[in-house]
This record gives sequence, structure tokens and C-alpha cells, in this order.
Amino acid sequence: MQHTSFIQRRPSRQIRVGSLLVGGDAPISVQSMTNTETCDVAATVRQIQALEKAGADLVRVSVPSMEAAEAFGKIRQQTQLPLIADIHFDHKIALR
Repeated sequence: MQHTSFIQRRPSRQIRVGSLLVGGDAPISVQSMTNTETCDVAATVRQIQALEKAGADLVRVSVPSMEAAEAFGKIRQQTQLPLIADIHFDHKIALR
């Protein structure tokens, strides 16, 4: 049985997130987000590993404070999956 889709993808620019290509003609990526307290590095790493095992291609992690930004660096060192820092309202956290 052949399946024909009538959905047309909107043309977009392709970018690289770590080793993952997103947009353009790249395959659709599976993205999820952790719901742990980011400062709890061990719990956040465990959740990222579980998401990777379940098939996630990239994971968003909330970074609401400077303490969470420090923890994000430690989390980054313990996982190979591309991570996205979800930062709101404070550009200083993004610079950290």
C-alpha cells in the first residue's frame, strides 16, 4: 500500500544543533523537554538518558537562574544528546 501525503512542508533554512540537522530537507526531529529541577544534575541527566532511549533527538532544559546555568554546564558534560537551554527573561543567564 502506497501512501501519498498532501501536506507540503514549508521551506525553511537548515541549521545544525550539535550533530543534528534541523529544518530544510532534514528528517523531522523528535524534541522533548525535561521536567526535573535543573539544579538536580543527576536527576536531569537520568531523564535526558531516558528520553534518548525513548528516541528523542534533542532535549530542552529549563535554565531559569544562574545556578541552573552552572548546572546546565555539568549536565552538558554528561550527555551526548544535543541540548537546548530554555532561557526566559534574563540575557545574563544566556551569556553565562
